[in-house]
Amino acid sequence: MSIWSRFTRWVRSIFGGAISALEDPRLILEQNMRELNDQVPKMNENIATVKANVMLLQKEARRYDAELVDLTSKIKAGIKAGREDIAQQYAIRLEEIKEAHVRTNEQLKYATAAYDKAIQVKKAFMREKDRKIQEAKDALRAHERAKWQAKIADTLEQFEVGGVDQTHDEMLTRIQEQTAKQEARMEVALDSIDSEAMKIEEDARTIRASEIVKQFKLEMGLDEGAGPAEEPKLEVPEQEAEQGEKTLGKQRTQTE
Repeated sequence: MSIWSRFTRWVRSIFGGAISALEDPRLILEQNMRELNDQVPKMNENIATVKANVMLLQKEARRYDAELVDLTSKIKAGIKAGREDIAQQYAIRLEEIKEAHVRTNEQLKYATAAYDKAIQVKKAFMREKDRKIQEAKDALRAHERAKWQAKIADTLEQFEVGGVDQTHDEMLTRIQEQTAKQEARMEVALDSIDSEAMKIEEDARTIRASEIVKQFKLEMGLDEGAGPAEEPKLEVPEQEAEQGEKTLGKQRTQTE
């Protein structure tokens, strides 16, 4: 290996790594997409040039066709008029036009083929361009997702390093323990109270209060207009009935 080759390899080993370190893949992909899009107008311009050449050759071929028809008719007219000298001049011109017409048709054939090829190349380029741009967009979106995930990972790591996770879990456990203790105390307190007896006593107080109010209404004569509700009659022995009437009479006498 020559000294120059070894020197160039050494230079590439030094600066190549530095350039790779400075390259930002995201920026390079964005630049590639711009360059791919910028090539489309240039390609259209080249295709337009080829198309213009085809149109010029087509126009020239039509002009030669018209000249061939015109010269043929003039030659025939000169022969009919007995002017072979003029017919010969037109015949020479006719041969020149035929040769030019053949060359034009050949050029037109190649120009048309070149135009068709250019159209095919453009279609292939557009497909490849769209594919590469889509790949670049997908890669850029994946890059953004990776950056976001890296930020989340950094945040979680900071939580763990700072002891936030441990403190958080410990405080939750303490709160849950305190809540369980308070709930247990409430259940014990409720179990120590005879709730059924309290309910019976409350109902008895309500019945007693209702009877007192009813007694006051009877004394005040508020229920006389409406008439007392008929109570169901119970069949009792005659002796008990008489004893009950005597008791009611004594109560009325004491009341008066």
